[in-house]
Amino acid sequence: MNIFIPLIVGVLIGYILRIKNRKINLEVPISAALLLLIFFMGIKTGNVKISAGWLLGSSIVFAVLTITGSIGIALLMEGRK
Repeated sequence: MNIFIPLIVGVLIGYILRIKNRKINLEVPISAALLLLIFFMGIKTGNVKISAGWLLGSSIVFAVLTITGSIGIALLMEGRK
């Protein structure tokens, strides 16, 4: 619920500014907000305790299966030309 209030306020402010035909440069505040978001996501991710070996192994298996599936679908689609 806490996410919807700023979202609705932002939509209303944007709608009001659109009606008044004001051009506001939002590039700098948006870039700063994104950098802060990425920074805090990194902090939160760093706090999570995981088993690095299991994660590496499952990531490799997932990557190999994804590549194999993509190649298989490409070979199947090549024959349908």
